[in-house]
Amino acid sequence: MSVMVARKKVVRKWEKLPGRNTFCCDGRIMMARQKGIFYLTLFLILGTCALFFAFECRYLAVQLSPAIPVFAAVLFLFAMATLLRTSFSDPGVIPRALPDEAAFIEMEIEATNGTVPQGQRPPPRIKNFQINNQIVKLKYCYTCKIFRPPRASHCSICDNCVERFDHHCPWVGNCVGKRNYRYFYLFILSLSLLTIYIFTFNIVYVALKSLKIGFLNTLKETPGTYPSMCQGLGFFKAGGCSQSLTVLTVLEVLICFFTLWSVVGLTGFHTFLVALNQTTNEDIKGSWTGKNRVQNPYSHGNIVKNCCEVLCGPLPPSVLDRRGILQQEESTAQDGPCPRGPGTQEPPAMQGPRQAEENSMKQQDSSIPPSSSVTAPSLSDAEMLEEKQGTPGEPPVPSLDAGRAEH
Repeated sequence: MSVMVARKKVVRKWEKLPGRNTFCCDGRIMMARQKGIFYLTLFLILGTCALFFAFECRYLAVQLSPAIPVFAAVLFLFAMATLLRTSFSDPGVIPRALPDEAAFIEMEIEATNGTVPQGQRPPPRIKNFQINNQIVKLKYCYTCKIFRPPRASHCSICDNCVERFDHHCPWVGNCVGKRNYRYFYLFILSLSLLTIYIFTFNIVYVALKSLKIGFLNTLKETPGTYPSMCQGLGFFKAGGCSQSLTVLTVLEVLICFFTLWSVVGLTGFHTFLVALNQTTNEDIKGSWTGKNRVQNPYSHGNIVKNCCEVLCGPLPPSVLDRRGILQQEESTAQDGPCPRGPGTQEPPAMQGPRQAEENSMKQQDSSIPPSSSVTAPSLSDAEMLEEKQGTPGEPPVPSLDAGRAEH
């Protein structure tokens, strides 16, 4: 016999969140769906640093100082840590309005704007908000059904409203907003230092080798002075090791050279924005430097204070609650005996002798009605008269009225 059993299936909130994001590790990691360029970033950083540590660092540590590979390792680990922190964290996504909240906001807008005649364009949905004696406009998001907070914007790639939206960076595979901007800035800063460091010591390596054996011989040999590494890479021919490793060294220098200008330039641009307490989105739109020359209400007028607020201020918690639990009931059919109620009993074959005896005594006791529940039968008038007259053979009992009459 099949029985319907209701079970509670645990569903995390990240499984039901709208937007175009990817979640891993049970909602702990949050990224954009387009992650191809992020993997290219990892490949370039890991590949360049692996070549540097495998070849140049060994020679430089012996000839100059053992601190060279140590400092390079510190920069590499810091850059990787900030990159992963930027890519895997919530940038500050604002939850969308619930149906009840969206309906309430619509009612407020209709009450404020009134009914719009047919054929006319409705007025823009904007609220004015004052910050440091400056009027800031809060725009309505038709996708998220909310009035966006100041400095927030809707990312078309992730399809989410992000608080203090800066830009969407495909190189880190995530949006850059209020909750991960400081890590993004530290990543590009440390990556700039690492790129300059590797490029500089590649030049130093070639210069030191050129002083000993000449520049042309260095290009032929570099870094073929490590035959054990050549064997490990699979270059067993006599001339194949130096030629192949020379190609790797040239490739490493080229990667650092082209990365140097882009990453260092990007770091300088964001340093300028941090000093003004401004975002990339605001700079592109010209929010505070346009024709109106409106003053930035978020700037403290001091570079040190602006840097401290952006890079050292308190980090707000995520408002998504990605790992919160949503319980949903599932009804499943199971084959088995029908569940017994509180009044049902087991068959006698399943009971022991003592238990069967106790059950039989309980049944006997339950068959006898209690004394309080037994009601006396009602007597008719004829039966009452017969009781008064008494049974035959017995002397009649004089009544009180007869005794009074005799007296």
